[in-house]
Amino acid sequence: MGVGGIGMSAFARLLRARGHFVSGCDEAETELTAQLQQEGVAVASGHSAEHVTLGAFGPQFGPVDVLVASEAVPKTHPELAAARSAGIEVRPRMALLGELLRAGPSVGVIGTHGKTTTTSMIAVAMQGAGLDPSAFVGGLVPEFGSNARVGEGPFVAEVDESDRAFAELGCETAVFTNAEDDHVGGDQATYWNTVEEQHAGFARFVAGSDRVLLCADWPGLEDLCVGARERLSYGQAQDADYRAHDLRPDAEGTAFTVAFRGEVLGEARVSLPGIHNVLNALAALAVTHLYGGEFARAAAALAAFRGPGRRWQRVGELNGALIVDDYAHNATKVAAAVQAAHQTGRRVRVVFQPHRYLRTQQSWPRLADALMAADEVLLLDIAAASEPPIEGIHATLISERMSAQGHAGVHYLPDRAEVVRRLRETAQDSDIIVTMGAGDVWKLSRELAGEAG
Repeated sequence: MGVGGIGMSAFARLLRARGHFVSGCDEAETELTAQLQQEGVAVASGHSAEHVTLGAFGPQFGPVDVLVASEAVPKTHPELAAARSAGIEVRPRMALLGELLRAGPSVGVIGTHGKTTTTSMIAVAMQGAGLDPSAFVGGLVPEFGSNARVGEGPFVAEVDESDRAFAELGCETAVFTNAEDDHVGGDQATYWNTVEEQHAGFARFVAGSDRVLLCADWPGLEDLCVGARERLSYGQAQDADYRAHDLRPDAEGTAFTVAFRGEVLGEARVSLPGIHNVLNALAALAVTHLYGGEFARAAAALAAFRGPGRRWQRVGELNGALIVDDYAHNATKVAAAVQAAHQTGRRVRVVFQPHRYLRTQQSWPRLADALMAADEVLLLDIAAASEPPIEGIHATLISERMSAQGHAGVHYLPDRAEVVRRLRETAQDSDIIVTMGAGDVWKLSRELAGEAG
């Protein structure tokens, strides 16, 4: 169910590659569902109980044996009800991921930020080093032309904490990037009640894994890893097992030196700006080293890596201005993206779309503070993501706080056509324009760059 989603579509590709017949359905046909059909995955548009019980994809297939569904799908959904009535197994998506992680050598990437980029980098570095990984990624990886890769080596997976069942899983090597308070405080299936409960979930995943590679630069992670059987760390910290030092940033990325317990492994480069991407790349090099991959080949692959879709994605140009799209949607990610934009040496112009009413209610002051470093901010309305509005919660909370703190370049512009007109009239070759947020703000970057769609 929901086969057009970024995670479910990756499952479909992995399972089909392992010899299973895979079918799926989603509310709407998209470019992703069209790709799945071209790859041999039968996709039906819309939802119907018949998809499960009557072999809706052709009489030669018959009814399904297993229905895979996200925990976000209501238990009263007609397809779930039909499966239960027919005695068909309903398998939660996290249970399926757990099976894949337990099937052999595996790497699970957890944390509040950076999972998609770090997972992509690990898979790309392993591939470059000849380790032939399989991969499950929450974004499209250009090197694979997909959000999944099938190989004979270790299985590398992004493990999303928005599904609370993740806490009961484990893997061979848990890569723990950071822990903050995202997906907390709501009564939805994808939210935790408290940040303490969520962080306890991280700790359970770590304790259920054979070893953890944690970011030494993120405060408090060690406390969540006390149950680990084996602990290794990465970061710029002096006592990190895998350490990045002598950072040499430029407009396109950062070169740095990598050492393991004091012994230099070699020189590396990440072709994405921002300190956070140095750490993501360091994690990838550390994992590849742990699995016996050749450092120089892994580093070369990472130097050529331009990032997964919607993670500092270079979209094009407008009047010489560089246009980048980024998924950043909470304060830490926004601040990191703004810092990365400044590293280019250009004037930083951000088009920001707040994501979800609850998240905005919880964090609008922090979002405003994170955007203060941008030279200009054009603020769209909140992307609801199916949430009902919350009285008094509006995008202007962010713009008003920024203005009160002295920012002269923040403008609330709910009319997207006005955003496009303004930028087309004023963009210069010394600018970088970053469309930012987890909603559909990415469409504006394509429009500005003159792409269709």
